Amino acid sequence: MLPQIKLIAPLLIGSTFSMMASSAAASANMNGYQIPAPELQAVVDAPRGPLLQLGPQRKRALLVNLPGLPGIIDVAQPELKLAGLRINVKTRAASRFEFGNELSLLDIASGKIRKVTGLPQNPRIADSLWSNDERWLAFSRWSEQGVELWLLDAEKASARRLTKEHLNASTSAGFTWLSGDMGGSQQLLLRLIPAKQAKAPLAPIAPSGPNAQETQGGKVAQNRTYPDMLKNPFDADMLEWQLQSQLARISVTGELHRIGPVAPLLAAQPSPDGHYILTTQLCRPYSYMLPISRFPQLVEMWDSQGNKLKTIQERPLRERLPAGNDAVQTGPRNYGWRADQAATLYWAEAQDGGDPHQQASVRDSLFQQAAPFSAIPDKLLDLATRFADVDWGRDDLALVTEYWWTTRELRTWRIQPGTPGSAPELIFARKSEDRYADQGNPSMRLNALGRAVLRTAADGNTLLLIGAGASPEGDRPFLDQFDLTSKQATRLWCSQAPFYESVVALLDDEGKQFITSRESSDERPNFYLRDLASLDNKDAGRALTSFPHPTPQLKGVQKQQIHYRRADGVSLSATLYLPPGYEPQRDGPRPMLMWAYPEEFKTAAAAGQVKDSPYKFNRISYWGPQIMLARGYTVLDHPAMPIVGEGDQEPNDSYLAQLKMDAEAAVDEVVRLGVAERHKIAIGGHSYGAFMTANLLAHTRLFRAGIARSGAYNRSLTPFGFQAEDRNFWDAKEVYQAMAPFNFANQIKDPILFIHGEQDSNSGTFPVQSERMYQALQGLGATTRLVMLPNESHGYRARESILHMLWEQDHWLDKHVKSAQDVSDK
Repeated sequence: MLPQIKLIAPLLIGSTFSMMASSAAASANMNGYQIPAPELQAVVDAPRGPLLQLGPQRKRALLVNLPGLPGIIDVAQPELKLAGLRINVKTRAASRFEFGNELSLLDIASGKIRKVTGLPQNPRIADSLWSNDERWLAFSRWSEQGVELWLLDAEKASARRLTKEHLNASTSAGFTWLSGDMGGSQQLLLRLIPAKQAKAPLAPIAPSGPNAQETQGGKVAQNRTYPDMLKNPFDADMLEWQLQSQLARISVTGELHRIGPVAPLLAAQPSPDGHYILTTQLCRPYSYMLPISRFPQLVEMWDSQGNKLKTIQERPLRERLPAGNDAVQTGPRNYGWRADQAATLYWAEAQDGGDPHQQASVRDSLFQQAAPFSAIPDKLLDLATRFADVDWGRDDLALVTEYWWTTRELRTWRIQPGTPGSAPELIFARKSEDRYADQGNPSMRLNALGRAVLRTAADGNTLLLIGAGASPEGDRPFLDQFDLTSKQATRLWCSQAPFYESVVALLDDEGKQFITSRESSDERPNFYLRDLASLDNKDAGRALTSFPHPTPQLKGVQKQQIHYRRADGVSLSATLYLPPGYEPQRDGPRPMLMWAYPEEFKTAAAAGQVKDSPYKFNRISYWGPQIMLARGYTVLDHPAMPIVGEGDQEPNDSYLAQLKMDAEAAVDEVVRLGVAERHKIAIGGHSYGAFMTANLLAHTRLFRAGIARSGAYNRSLTPFGFQAEDRNFWDAKEVYQAMAPFNFANQIKDPILFIHGEQDSNSGTFPVQSERMYQALQGLGATTRLVMLPNESHGYRARESILHMLWEQDHWLDKHVKSAQDVSDK
């Protein structure tokens, strides 16, 4: 299919025949995918660096080579859209379009790279997973017949297909490593296509009757607008058929045993010791308005041979969750295994009915229950807000994090899970939006069970924290020691200018040796080995990789982190990019593209914090605005667009006023710097950034044109919340109406380009949003253009689509911005 294009512009009257013929020819040429200028195409087709997957023992790393972008013929393959899932019809796997086509192994100690042998020609390598001892690496390969399981012998650097059976990868990779062995051999747990499954249900030629939905009433439910929902009984039957799978255990020698019944499995989590399997199955009745995550579920405990031991939970259809972003289901949730124990289950459970509007001193409780799961569960901790995460260490050390969206409160407690009822100890507390106060995340290591647990130094009381290091000077990643008794951190290492360097993995428990990813403005990320015992902190260490610059023609791009304030005093920042060789004082201002995405905050102080780093690699990607540097534009990327609601105020109560201040401040600053002229600035964004773009064109004349990709513009079509807004349309009708640019389409006087994927899977950004916004502007006589990309989702994937998107953007900017005149009455 070709992109659908609609264009409205002033009509020329009295054209000659030759002009009409020329116009008709141009229109005919516009029916296919277009190729942008060579300098833009070169960025799209630039070589992509390999993915690096470090082994758990930190001795080897897998390098996965990525080919060019997939073609539209790949992206256009049939897929099923069922209850929020997108499933490839041929493979019984979640739809995906990015695969590796070559594997190599990197030896950390020597830096030598070995190419993996035994692979078929042009393999489509999907998921991969190291064994705990780093001897083996399991990976899946997509074929025309289904998803195959392959095994890489890391010592021999050779791969082979492990079984002729095909995986069911519809909701997961379809394989995971197990602890224990099978006849002295390591083994994996698989989700297989059933051996003797009936043929897939056939869609009826004629409907058997209408598709009806009914509700019996009840409390207000905060259900957002979800895409790809079930539509009829056939969809329900097809979903159940697709999920049908059977578990199996397979050794690295290929010995396979199917276990347990065939069932519509959603998940299968083996215990750390491999003796138990926690399974989650899909149950009826299904819903036509909710995603599969809200459907009824049966949670069972099986033994290692697939025999049912116990029903853990029968979870009903969660059709009516209370309103608010802090609302959760009633009953147990977030099941998992304690990583430091052989077979101990844990879960969280709401104590306030899951309703954030109900007054309660305890919102959630955390429980555990050890095998054989017959004793009364132990309560580990009561929480004043919602359970968010837990990091296990040992019987006297686990870190539990709780969170409350409404206030952005984030707290981490130390508990002693081996002594239920012991008093918790507060370790960290901050606002989630306060990046400057982020203490970092604890480093983890593999234990004897092959599970990740907290890494502690020899004293057993010191954690190692890895953090982003946000600061007024930008991000400076760090490695800290943290004493659990004194709660004091000691800095071991941090990134130094002119590089941006972050810790990828630690090689010891004291933080002396570690692997980093290092980059600079003109040096793409490469991996380095650091040894603090023998190297000065400022020494770069030893390079493990030397990936070349993907777009050497754009070396010399100038980058600057700029700081300014909006009218009410809130501090703002942005990243300014200038084309290679450009000097503002010598060359004067250039046409500019601004690209932004608004964010909500509860405090002005957090809103004013600096993000990013001036020392990061200049990633000139086809997806962001920086690619327009190749066409001579200046670019302002991520100019801060904070929307602040302090105290009882909600951010969106003053969305438009704050958005205009944000944009005005950014425009004033780039004009002051001499890198842009007021009448030659375009604004653009994707998703919520597209929503922002339409609003800025509706309520200001700051920009000469706009580019809005995959956005939503009519908030009555998202009546139960959007982005961070958790009030519904009827509770905050004035806010919804004021924020919707569709309601002010008659005020848009500057050209706006809409681009949208025809198969957008993102909640709220249905393609009809762009179609109706375009129709409104068309009827109002505005200058606008709508491009619908066939087979594309919220993010565009096919090479043809990306090239065409760039062609559209380039032509739009060339026509409406580059040659724009300074009109005084604008």
